[in-house]
Amino acid sequence: MSDATTTDLYEVTMAMAYLREGMTGEATFSLFVRDLPARRGFLVAAGLESALDHLGSLRIGPEDVRAFASALHRPPQDLEPLLGLRFTGRVRAVPEGRVVLAGEPLLEVTAPLPEAQLAETYVLNQLSHQTAIASKAARCVLAASGRPVVDFSLRRTHGPQAGFQTARLGAMTGFAGTSNVAAATALDVPAVGTMAHSFVEAFPGEEEAFRAFARAHPGPLTLLVDTYDTEEGVRVAARVLRDLDRGPGCAVRLDSGDLGALAVRARALLDEAGLPDVRITVSGGLDEFAVDDLVRSGAPIDVYAVGTRVGVSADAPYLDSAYKMVEYDGRPVMKLSSAKVTAPGRKQVFRRPGGADVIALADELPPDDGEPLLETVMSAGRRTRPRPALGESRERLAADLAALPPAARRIRNPLAPRAASSAALNALTVRVRRRLERRTAARPRPPEPASSGLHRSPPS
Repeated sequence: MSDATTTDLYEVTMAMAYLREGMTGEATFSLFVRDLPARRGFLVAAGLESALDHLGSLRIGPEDVRAFASALHRPPQDLEPLLGLRFTGRVRAVPEGRVVLAGEPLLEVTAPLPEAQLAETYVLNQLSHQTAIASKAARCVLAASGRPVVDFSLRRTHGPQAGFQTARLGAMTGFAGTSNVAAATALDVPAVGTMAHSFVEAFPGEEEAFRAFARAHPGPLTLLVDTYDTEEGVRVAARVLRDLDRGPGCAVRLDSGDLGALAVRARALLDEAGLPDVRITVSGGLDEFAVDDLVRSGAPIDVYAVGTRVGVSADAPYLDSAYKMVEYDGRPVMKLSSAKVTAPGRKQVFRRPGGADVIALADELPPDDGEPLLETVMSAGRRTRPRPALGESRERLAADLAALPPAARRIRNPLAPRAASSAALNALTVRVRRRLERRTAARPRPPEPASSGLHRSPPS
């Protein structure tokens, strides 16, 4: 089986129905986030590259058909219309690393309806998860105010793939390294790491542990000093580091307790020992909120290692994202459900320096100072440009963040900008809504059933 089966069952049942009804006209689906999480002033677009990898390789083979048939308890021949289906459509998307806002399409898929429908689950999964993590990581970099941030999340992310994605997104948003060896190797980013408390506990004392570690690792050392008494651990580490004279790059790591107060005391002890160049790294339940507090307190911390809370985006672990049809066979469509109304038509987002983003129709001309955010990244089922380097996405993000209002970049109580809709999009929305409301009002209603004399519960 291929990744084609990594989908929700209703995508398969809808695609089958479309094929049997001959509904293979071109459809456009738009992926967007309805509302930002409460403590976010912006989002960072991410997940596009893995989504494009999936679409480029999507092809339903015999094993997939058998899997679909088994899930539906039907003979395989019933599902044969799906055999050989692959993605032949085009994708317009916001490149990874760009700042996006609520309501703005991150991606639009245009393809024959069954193909566009089958793309939904995997594409929505990749963009939703990775955009959430990238947004959290970017806020950590902002909170650190120029101090290095490194990724320690692998052991507690929701699976190895999520751990790899977190390391990649950290590198994209400005992290200085990752503890994830596979990601560091594949992405050509620095691998970072120290030791566990168990390593120290395995030896008779801290000094024996530190010297054994130094014998095994000739490079710059980071020694974990809070297994027992933190201040004594710093003193022992200082003695070992001074004796070894390993040069720049060595550090001590604090992993628990009042990190700010402990960092102040550790800095004093290291300076007294003649080791002003030995850095202080902190870890242990950190995210942008804790980093922001420590930076604002003036704690002498050189490196922040973030893990669990960032790898699962603990305070905002999901996005209110959606993948909705906006056009079928040349006809704009929209959803009218309460609180989940969608805007019809293919779209573009124009970003204006110092002004609000404008969500417009795809064929509208940009404002004089407007930059279109969505680019064509796939055509006829194939990528239209090479995969961008992480450095390119990182530079793009830095520029977008610098252009955001300061209130949107705040770690606490951020104020998210709101995108405006163009006059043409508003006019189309009104026309489509009226058309749908007229059609609904004109639909004949079934006759009321005769009263049975029994009490009826109100409809739910």
